[in-house]
Amino acid sequence: MDKSQYKDVYVFVEQREGVIQKVAIELLGKARELADSLNEKVVAMLLGYEVEGQAQELIAYGADVVLCADERELVQYNTEPYAQAITQIVRERKPSIVLIGATTIGRDLGPRLSARLETGLTADCTGLAISDERDLLMTRPAFGGNLMATIICKEHRPQMSTVRPGVMRTKPKDEQRAGTVEKVNIHFDKSKFKVRILETVKEQKNRIDITEAKILVSGGRGVGNTEGFEMLGKLAETLNAEVSSSRAMVDAGVMPHDRQVGQTGKTVRPDLYFAMGISGAIQHLAGMEESEFIVAVNKDKYAPIFNVADLGIVGDVKQIVPLLTERLANIRKTDK
Repeated sequence: MDKSQYKDVYVFVEQREGVIQKVAIELLGKARELADSLNEKVVAMLLGYEVEGQAQELIAYGADVVLCADERELVQYNTEPYAQAITQIVRERKPSIVLIGATTIGRDLGPRLSARLETGLTADCTGLAISDERDLLMTRPAFGGNLMATIICKEHRPQMSTVRPGVMRTKPKDEQRAGTVEKVNIHFDKSKFKVRILETVKEQKNRIDITEAKILVSGGRGVGNTEGFEMLGKLAETLNAEVSSSRAMVDAGVMPHDRQVGQTGKTVRPDLYFAMGISGAIQHLAGMEESEFIVAVNKDKYAPIFNVADLGIVGDVKQIVPLLTERLANIRKTDK
């Protein structure tokens, strides 16, 4: 393979109902770093219907070029039309790197593209860098999260990676950045469209997504049961925070999966993270160790969570949390 004909870092811009998803902005920031080290361009692939007006925002977040595929067939995500569109773009333009968010959409789309383009795909990456040989170094947890593996796709192009939301830091928006917007006409093979979306049913959610929360109160085995999480809920209410948990409590049926922090849950980066009764297995740390300030409470003074905590308290969660809640509630009353 002649690698020299492949260049630039492409990002699939996920949008839902015309709203660009946060993971796409995070990926543009990382793509900017990678492209700068290669002295190449960042190209955003914006697919949808009547979404061209979003292009300038992508340029402000780091894109040099926005390829806009504005087609009625792309109004909602459907595997076959989206896979055909991106496959056409990649075959025509020959990017060196393609980045995709590891969302429900990205996890569906990535493997289809990988198979059609006959290249590799490294899923759920937590780190991306460029080697001295100009290859993409894709780092992800392996063997159940017990070690980190760095994977290189030497023989095939493009080099493809999915990255979980919240892993990469969003770069500041620069309204003064200049870039170009190109309209891309997609030639669909509609004979292969086997699935139609008849109806979209949305779950009503009153809670904030934990990846968006500024403060998280997270519980593990040490919290115990539903009553223990009700206790955490009172602390969270005092702090205007959200409650999350480790995998153990999701597996036990105490907490829903959308509240799970960790390698098989969500990656979070709040300003303040309370780890209550969480031992700190590497799988959990992978999802929260980038938090700005971590407070850990655990009876075991040798618990791994204390290695990443900014403030550690050795003690019983069930005794400490009510006292902390009461003290914070009194402080808030005084402030008022």
